[in-house]
Amino acid sequence: MVTPTFADYVELLFTLFERFWQHAAARAHRGRPFVYQHKALIVFFVVMQQRRIFHFKAQHRWLQHHPELRQYMGLPEVPNRTTLSRRYQDLDPVLQAFLAFLGQYAEDLDPQFTSQDLYPEKSLFKAQGPGWHQSDRQAGRIPDQLRHRDTEASWSKSGYPGWVYGYGLPLVTNRVGFPKWVQIDTAAVADRDSIDQQAPHLIRHLRPEPVTTDNSYAIARRIRQWAQQGVVLLSPAVQWVKGRYAVAYHRSSQQPAHAALLRRRRPAIEPVFD
Repeated sequence: MVTPTFADYVELLFTLFERFWQHAAARAHRGRPFVYQHKALIVFFVVMQQRRIFHFKAQHRWLQHHPELRQYMGLPEVPNRTTLSRRYQDLDPVLQAFLAFLGQYAEDLDPQFTSQDLYPEKSLFKAQGPGWHQSDRQAGRIPDQLRHRDTEASWSKSGYPGWVYGYGLPLVTNRVGFPKWVQIDTAAVADRDSIDQQAPHLIRHLRPEPVTTDNSYAIARRIRQWAQQGVVLLSPAVQWVKGRYAVAYHRSSQQPAHAALLRRRRPAIEPVFD
């Protein structure tokens, strides 16, 4: 078996992005043309993640030391560190739409990429630099010793890492872990808000049959609303046990097909975050 080369991955990403760009309805950029195209920055971002080079200073240095690879990725010159930071932020809606396009484009390639069964999950990631104490953050006060801080991040608590100052990554995959939808929030955005933001795209465009979640997404009102649109929202729902509707819901969740989906949730999505 032939191992793909760096050039193969770059060509693949360029090809897929061109198909996405042709497919996108609203892709016009007002103002002067970009010196560094979206697709070039996406490829560069992927390469930096693979090489675990996260700081803009280090990324800038890497570009200076690898002029041939830089030009091959479509970067005519070395972007300023500030330019990289600003353009990365501008890429958020583009990346979100690009990944959604890939999720649906892949369905025609292999039955494993179907959107029939979906699994939403959210993971927390620490922001670069030191944390910003909540009392200082609320007062807009930055201590003198707090350098290179991220002022856009926020605090949240997770069962595994504990308190995290950073961002949340709500991600939706199918049963084999193929990404179908992704967005970036600050850590403090609740899971229930993330799933409500995802709902229009999941229900109208991906049209899954069941969506299997953890306990944080199980709200009776949401379960009924999704059911009215033909989507079963499955969850262990350990905190929703009282009342005849809760009893009926748990009885349905224990059916073999639904129980199998609940067991498959963790191996479907958690390895993606790892």
